[in-house]
Amino acid sequence: MEERRRGGDREADDDKGKARSCNLSLLFHYFSLGFVCSFFLLSTLFPSMAAPPARARADYDYLIKLLLIGDSGVGKSCLLLRFSDGSFTTSFITTIGIDFKIRTIELDGKRIKLQIWDTAGQERFRTITTAYYRGAMGILLVYDVTDESSFNNIRNWIRNIEQHASDNVNKILVGNKADMDESKRAVPTSKGQALADEYGIKFFETSAKTNLNVEEVFFSIARDIKQRLADTDSKTEPQTIKINQPDQGAGAAQAAQRSACCGS
Repeated sequence: MEERRRGGDREADDDKGKARSCNLSLLFHYFSLGFVCSFFLLSTLFPSMAAPPARARADYDYLIKLLLIGDSGVGKSCLLLRFSDGSFTTSFITTIGIDFKIRTIELDGKRIKLQIWDTAGQERFRTITTAYYRGAMGILLVYDVTDESSFNNIRNWIRNIEQHASDNVNKILVGNKADMDESKRAVPTSKGQALADEYGIKFFETSAKTNLNVEEVFFSIARDIKQRLADTDSKTEPQTIKINQPDQGAGAAQAAQRSACCGS
């Protein structure tokens, strides 16, 4: 009887432990989501947080905000991790809401500070992530070359850009996981290039695992944005009005003519 009672106590303790573990897990999840929502609210109230100024400061010449979008699981976070930290993980990374990293690069003699935002691909975070389209200067549309549905959904992501982003935002199409065996490939390179040509944007195939074209993608879109900003700056420079000085010889002749007229 006593042993049965002790066994029941142990089961009750186990149930309590599981409940505590579950509660802690839920608490962590809601804390993370609450942090993201709070940041979203602040960025909505204060747009400068979501759309940083692009012009020069002491430690950089341009600040450029980039956005990674695409279906969940296509490797957006891995691309960001590879570019920002030079590392790669085989573990599946699920972004809750939105995340970002910063890297400063040298480009054509200019210091470019890249603020790169990684968005969640899940539908339940769509309201949060679309708020960040507004201040984006460049958007990387990412799909998985082994997942045809992620490629087909690129058109939906482009429609989101057209609805929420600025008209002049730079875009680039990225087919990720190009290191995978060809037998697993579902989207031919030619198909990705054709879609990019249709929208008039650049196209790269990348691998976060092997670092294939990762630097090239980010440098390419950063260069295009920098050029666009430089062109905008040159167009907004104040116009100067030049007053042509009269020819001294012509002026002397006119003065002599006036003098002769007065003397007659």
